[in-house]
Amino acid sequence: MFGMAIASSSPAVAARCAHARARVGVVATQNITDPSLGPQILDALATGATAEAALQRVLAGTPHAAFRQVMVLAGTGSAAVHSGVHALGTAAVAVGAASAAAGNLLAHDGVPAAMVTAFEAATGPFVTRLLAGLRAGAARGGEAGPVHSAGILVVREVSWPIVDLRIDWSETDPIGELCDLWALYAPQLEDYVRRAQHPAAAPSFGVPGDP
Repeated sequence: MFGMAIASSSPAVAARCAHARARVGVVATQNITDPSLGPQILDALATGATAEAALQRVLAGTPHAAFRQVMVLAGTGSAAVHSGVHALGTAAVAVGAASAAAGNLLAHDGVPAAMVTAFEAATGPFVTRLLAGLRAGAARGGEAGPVHSAGILVVREVSWPIVDLRIDWSETDPIGELCDLWALYAPQLEDYVRRAQHPAAAPSFGVPGDP
């Protein structure tokens, strides 16, 4: 599996910043975001490029790399992070054995390291581990201002994301609401995959009107 969890003071952060492709990798595009960088880097990874090579290839073709913060994890396990000199506020990155975290406008520069540590120490399902990292970042101070949106994106062996959950705006606790949404969705995840692959053998929806 590849995936990412993200939160921001901006609305609908995951819609712009989260990119993943089954068997290829995952890309986060942050800080004065250019969403076009995500698909370009995934295309480069699909040709067999390492995370660093794919990142540098795409950054070389954009005139505004100094304003971007980008993380790449490739299917081969390699990781690469770029944080431009014009990243907003306090910006920091951290790279682990199988993960990476980055942020801008942070309360302090220790937030990404807390996320990586929590993710790699967590046990259980992959999504639960991603959310543990996200919660740890928030607990460590997170963004300097209030956070209003959060999302999680995960791909596996099928061609579509098996998890694509978003809290596009919340006045109170988007990370907590995202965790609640995952708790609702988790028991149904494999059923949705079966409905796509083997509809005749898939379980019923259990809703009014379903025979």
